[in-house]
Amino acid sequence: MSVDRRPVAGALMVGFAASFLLCGYEFVRSVSTSLFIGTYGAHNLPFVMTLAPLGTFGMVWGYGVLLSRFGSRQTLFLTSVLSGGGILACYGGILSGFHPAVGVLYVLREAYIVLIIEQYWSFINSVLRDDQGRKYNGPICGIASVGAICGGLIVGQTAKVIGSEHLLIFAGLSLLPAAVLAWWAYGLGGVPVQEPEKRGKLALGLFRDIPTLRYLAGLIFVTQMVSAVLDLRFSGLVETALPIQDERTAYLGYFYALLNGCAFVFQFGVAPLLLHFVSLRTAHLGIPVVHLITCGVLLAYPTLTTGALAYLVFKTLDYSVFRAAKELLYIPLSFDARYRAKEVIDAFGYRASKGMTSGLIALAGTISYRVFNIGRLPGSVYPLVALGALGVWSWIAWAITRSEDDRGRRLRVSEEVADL
Repeated sequence: MSVDRRPVAGALMVGFAASFLLCGYEFVRSVSTSLFIGTYGAHNLPFVMTLAPLGTFGMVWGYGVLLSRFGSRQTLFLTSVLSGGGILACYGGILSGFHPAVGVLYVLREAYIVLIIEQYWSFINSVLRDDQGRKYNGPICGIASVGAICGGLIVGQTAKVIGSEHLLIFAGLSLLPAAVLAWWAYGLGGVPVQEPEKRGKLALGLFRDIPTLRYLAGLIFVTQMVSAVLDLRFSGLVETALPIQDERTAYLGYFYALLNGCAFVFQFGVAPLLLHFVSLRTAHLGIPVVHLITCGVLLAYPTLTTGALAYLVFKTLDYSVFRAAKELLYIPLSFDARYRAKEVIDAFGYRASKGMTSGLIALAGTISYRVFNIGRLPGSVYPLVALGALGVWSWIAWAITRSEDDRGRRLRVSEEVADL
């Protein structure tokens, strides 16, 4: 797959690139959420989250065009630099008093992070073997989390001093070192051999031929349903508890620093050990069980603390054990599956699920107001939706790991036959 013999070094270098990327993302995430709540209110978050898939689809389609023309290394560099420029352009619009720039920033934030982070994982899945992935996927996530932790702490310390908007400068500039380090990573690990384009810019035909891709798409869809409703519930609780913008931004900065600190521990400590001693099926089935507990607590005791806990636990596992276990499913697949279909699933599908869920929440809220004269949806709706999605998540996790077990048995049988 790779023309170089230093795949682990290249994969670790991508971890350092991701550290800069996620450091800047913490600025964008906290600031964009706080600015949007301050400008339009938390009750309008479902509407802007519904628009996010459109922005993501446009960027994924553009990515497919660039990948066909320039290859994976140059495409990653270009998308990184262009994303940084987009953040700085939104900053200029916000400073000039152009309020729609707040919404554009939110949509851009949702799109650029998944587009770039999934390119990192496409590279990692191309240069590492399955056994190397089990060993290094967690630590690679851990290296990336160092930047995310630093970003959250900086936001918490500086938001009330310099103002929320000005933090966007650092977010835009952070993508430059991220682009350079990713370029070096390809130099270390080698540029994966790109197959001739057979299935179009997004390789949609592969979903018909490869069951694993269909299962992965379904898995991402339901996991992000859970993410969306927990995010919305948490944001609503934050708005109620912290009405002042810069205080809210500082709180979110510290919250995400804590979240990434927990993820760091899981990435370096829990994920490698778990994937070494526990089967892939057990890991995938255990994650939704944990979320069933936290969502049940949120349903019974709806406070900012329980809302923050449910969202923190979800994101901690999403960034560590779930990510490391999910990426192992891509390693045996083709270049187009790893670089094209993966972006459709993990970038567009990721945001499409959150957008559709948010859109349905917004529609339900509108109906409740127009028909039943209820100002906002009851808070219990969010954990109830999450609990329903977790049931579907458990079924898909069982199905996809069964598919992988069957594939593994077929490979072992073919190897035994070859030995005969």
